[in-house]
This record gives sequence, structure tokens and C-alpha cells, in this order.
Amino acid sequence: MDIMNIPEMFGENVFNDVVMRSTLPKEVYKSLRKTIDAGEPIDMSIADTVANAMKDWAVSKGATHYTHWFQPLTNLTAEKHDSFIEPCGGDGVIMQLTGKSLIVGEPDASSFPSGGSRATCAARGYTAWDPTSPAFVKEGTLYIPTVFVSYTGETLDKKAPLLKSMTALDRATKRILKLFGIECRKVSTTVGPEQEYFLVDKDVYEQREDLILTGRTLFGAPAPRGQELEDHYFGVLKPRISEFMRDLDKTLWSYGILAKTKHNEVAPAQHELAPVFTTTNIAVDNNQLTMEIMKKVAQRHGMVCLLHEKPFEGINGSGKHNNWSLSTDTGLNLLDPGEHPEGNGLFMLVLACVIAAVDKYQGILRASVASAGNDHRLGANEAPPAIISVYLGDQLGALVDSIVLGKDYVPTAPVKGSIGVPESPIFPIDSTDRNRTSPFAFTGNKFEFRMLGSSASVADPNVVLNTIVAEEFCVAAEKLERSENFRKDCKAYTEKLLKVHYRVIFNYNGYGPEWEPEAERRGLLNNKNTADAVPEFFKQENIDVFVDQGVYTQSEAIARAKIQLENYVKTIRIEALTMLDMAKKQIYPAVSAYVGELCANLAAKKSVVADLPCAEEEALIKTLASCNENMMAAVRKLEADLSDIPEGEREASQRMAHVVVPDMENIRGFADQAEKLCSADYWPFPTYSDLLFSIK
Repeated sequence: MDIMNIPEMFGENVFNDVVMRSTLPKEVYKSLRKTIDAGEPIDMSIADTVANAMKDWAVSKGATHYTHWFQPLTNLTAEKHDSFIEPCGGDGVIMQLTGKSLIVGEPDASSFPSGGSRATCAARGYTAWDPTSPAFVKEGTLYIPTVFVSYTGETLDKKAPLLKSMTALDRATKRILKLFGIECRKVSTTVGPEQEYFLVDKDVYEQREDLILTGRTLFGAPAPRGQELEDHYFGVLKPRISEFMRDLDKTLWSYGILAKTKHNEVAPAQHELAPVFTTTNIAVDNNQLTMEIMKKVAQRHGMVCLLHEKPFEGINGSGKHNNWSLSTDTGLNLLDPGEHPEGNGLFMLVLACVIAAVDKYQGILRASVASAGNDHRLGANEAPPAIISVYLGDQLGALVDSIVLGKDYVPTAPVKGSIGVPESPIFPIDSTDRNRTSPFAFTGNKFEFRMLGSSASVADPNVVLNTIVAEEFCVAAEKLERSENFRKDCKAYTEKLLKVHYRVIFNYNGYGPEWEPEAERRGLLNNKNTADAVPEFFKQENIDVFVDQGVYTQSEAIARAKIQLENYVKTIRIEALTMLDMAKKQIYPAVSAYVGELCANLAAKKSVVADLPCAEEEALIKTLASCNENMMAAVRKLEADLSDIPEGEREASQRMAHVVVPDMENIRGFADQAEKLCSADYWPFPTYSDLLFSIK
């Protein structure tokens, strides 16, 4: 790749600001920019002009179709492609995109999840253009980012609530800023979602039914070598991996996605891509597109990209670190403490409100990242525990301790570090360390929410985060807007919030054995699985925060919780059925065949020498036969338990979490034990060694 061409090719497939400026009339461009930059309503009179320019540009890039690209409640994206052709007298056609077609589409809404808010017979739905996220051309189609709503107005996607939560936070933050005499047009959240993933050889992948159907290995004894040597992290890229990453970067850059960092992660075959921060709704769109492109690029290189949170037992799972910050259009970062945070009243109030929001609404923040895949990941191998807590680091931790506990606060002076060698550079030492076990950690000028699963939509946790912080800002504004001595009252209110919500601050090791009982003593929630976490969304006080901020209606909030539980139940069911299929059709016959060979060999030996020592062979035969029989007994139990699943989402999810999942773990235990003893010639599918170390 010619390095000099990167600035030229960056965003070449995107209808970005450069393209808009060159293709739109000046007044139309200015009007559209007002909508994008300041949140002003779109001027419908410019729609035809924008649509025609967008169509001409897309056709010049080889596009023949357009699609309203949206994000239904499936964690995936959806698209219906329509061609640009329109009849034009006689047998001719023209290429056309009208303003109406740009702004509104009408896909069928009946087959998407609705949580019971829509009957199957009620099919009509609408997509509406999101002008704040740029359109792009991919594989011969113009993709127009949109929101998705039903005929009766319910939001049926992840984008519309996200935009509403951003609006709510913008509105609430401006009230806070006004108290400090700060004016701005717009306040935005920015997100930089780091993306972890695994790469496995395609030929090996295709021999594993569990990977094909569920995205993770339902069986698998540990490989002789895992991640214990800690040599994969930041290690030299293998040639095939390097080629994949180079191709991935080039493809992402062509779509204007700011792919910045790439490296090997901790587990073998695991890697990470990190982008530059951008506005939250664009970051969400970009991440959805990134996951899709990762899979396609991997296929081009004879590999498969696994985005499941825990594709392999016993080694690191994959997450998505949600780096969340809050800034004005004038460049003010509200989460930047400055050199003297103790004297920065605005920062301290914002910090206290964020801490209060995380504590008060810890249940729905945890629930926003709950999934069947993430249940396997949280709490081990560098993933944070399921307990929500806030890490502030040394400097801010000491400052908050001084307020809450009455300790002396000694500001931390900037320190320079050196390794003690004259030739080495002098480098600045940050005021705080990082805590990789914290789910919600302050990292200098942002918060890093580390609980997201690698396959999840970034929209869900950011909807919750934006909404709960907006709520706390509104509560603070209500208190302080009536103040006659603002500085004094603001300081007092900030200190009160920190004292009331001090329990959620934890600056230590989240993996330590003392943390769970300590968290319980503090009254913090510890919902370890989706079935226990998601019901927090049904609590009225949690529904009210969405309703109050105009993000969800009551029925929309409930519908989303139902969908999340339905998806959990369906996912576990698919995994269980796949496990039964593999156990009965692959593992049991393979182990039986090997036991048969061992028995035949043993009988042959004893027929020659009756007292030939064969104790080890006899013990192996008994152990393998026992594993096989115990596995099949566990299979019968799982089959029986699957046939007795209750109807309701909450009841069914509880059954899955607390009965079916333990059944599956029981089956796996016997099968993995058999794998360790069975001949490689008989084992029916690739092992962990094959999967994790096959790419050179």
C-alpha cells in the first residue's frame, strides 16, 4: 500500500463533508450542515437537491441501488435494496432518487422483534433518514443510515433511542453549563469502541458444528498451551494475520472509519482493533459496519472472524471497551479535570452526577450489556466482574476520599519518569494507574465502560449511559437553578452526591476474593447472568428514567426487555440442541468406537498371554466407557429439561439460566474428559490446539 495515498483514499466511499461541499449548492449545504452540527430540523425543501446529488455521486462510484440501512432489535443491521431506475417514456429508464425516497422508506416491520408491541399481521413500518450519519456506497449500493419505527410510532430499532438519548443529554448538559455561564450550540457524547475478536482457519472452522451454529465451542478440552506464557499479547503478527489487518485497515479507511490501533490480544488467535473517538451515533454505525467488514475480509483470507464473547473456554474472552466522553461544540471536554480538579467546580459536579447515575441505575447499566455470550465472559480473564463499580484512580480517588472521609488531600504534582539510562527519554507519568478489572473506570478525560461484549451493539449501553446521566444533570439543575449563592450551593450539592453514592467507588482489584462480599455489604447488585440482570428493566423506577427523558415510552422500555430475554432463551436453546446433536452423533459414537478398538486389542493380547499385564488399558477402557455413559445420562436430563420450558420470557430465562445451562456444563465436563483420553484418530472434530494454533 502506498502510504502517500491514504489521505486521498480515506473516506472515498462516503458521502462526507468534502463531497457535500463540492456537490451541493452553497445554501443547501449550509442548511444541511445546520441540521448536522446544531441539531436543527431538516429543511424538507432541500431534500430533492440532496437526494439527486447523493444519487449522482453514488452512481459515479458504481452504485445501481440504494437502501435504508437500519439497526433492528437483533444486534445486527438490516437492508432492503431498491434500484435507482425509474420508467421514462416508452421503454426507457432514468436513474433517480427523490427527496421522499431519501427521507422515508417502508420496509416490512412484522418479522423483526417487537417484544409484543406489534402483532405479526401489523406489517407496516417506516425508516427515516438520519442526516447526522453519512451515507456510503458499498458493493454497488448507496447505504442511507436511518431510524426504524412502526406504523403506530413505536421505535423498533437501536438508532432512534440512541439519538433521543443524545438529545436528552445535550439538553440537560446545557442547563448545567448555563449555571457556570458557558454557552454552546451543542453537547455531544463521543465514543471509541475498542473491538476484540478471534481469527481461526476457515477449513478448521468448517469442521466444528458448534462454531458454525452458535459462534462458540460447546466442547473442547484445554490445549497443552494456552495464554500462560503471555507471549501473544502485542506479539509479532503472523504473516496471514498481518495481511488480514492490512486489508482490513484499507477497507475501513475507505469507509471513513478511523481504525487507529491493531495488535495481538492476550489469548492465542485473539486480536484487537481500536478506532479514534467520534460522535456516538456515528461510532455505533461505524462499529456495526466494522464487524461486518471484519467477517468479509477474514473470508477473503481463508479465515473466519469470531465475535462471540467466549468462543473458547479457559482463555480470555472478547469484549468491546466503550470509551465515553462528553464535549461541547466549542471544544470543552466536561470530563477533563485539568491540573487542579479540586478547584474545578464544573468538572467536580459533572463527575459527581456521573457517579450518582451509575450507582442509582447500576441495574440497568449492567442489564444493557447482558447476553448469553457475555455471561460466559464477565468475571474472569481480564473481563470485569458483573458488579458495577467506579474506578477513579489515585488522584481523583484521594480527592473524593478527602471530601467523603475528611482526609487531607494533597494534590499530585506532575512527575517525570526515566529508566535511569542517560540515553533514554524522560517521559511523563500519568496521575493515575489503570484498573483492568473495573467495569467503569475513569481514564484521564473519559470513562471506559469495559463490560460490553464483543458482538454487542454499542447503542444499548450508550442509550442507558446518556439517559441516566441526563437525568442526574436535570436533578442537579433543578436544585441549583434556584440557588442564591451558586458556588457555595454547587460545592455542597457535589459533596452530598459523592457522600451518598460513595459505595459505588472501588479503586482496588475487582478479582479479589474480598470484593463480592464487600459489594454485597455495600448493597451493590451482582447479577451474574442475563436472566437475573434484565428484569431490572421492568422496575418502574428504571422505566421512569427513560420516559422522563423522552427516550422510551413505557411500552417501548418493556418491549426491549422482553426481546432481550427472548433472545437469551432462543440462544441457549440453539446451543443446547447443537450440543445434543454433537454429543449423540459425533462424540458418543467416536468414544464407543475407540473403546471397541481398545477392547479388541485387549482381548487379542490376553488370548495370546492370559496373564499379560494390562491394568492401564483396562482402566482406560473403564474410564472412557464411564465418561460416555455419564455424558449420555446428562444428555437425557438436558432433553427432559428442554421439553419443560415455561411460556413467559422471565420464567423461561430463569429455567435456561439455572437448569439448562448447568445441564450443558455437566455434559461438557464428561465430553472434555473423554477428549483428553481418546485417540486423536477417533476424535470427531478439531481440538483447541487445531483452532488456536493453525494460522501461521
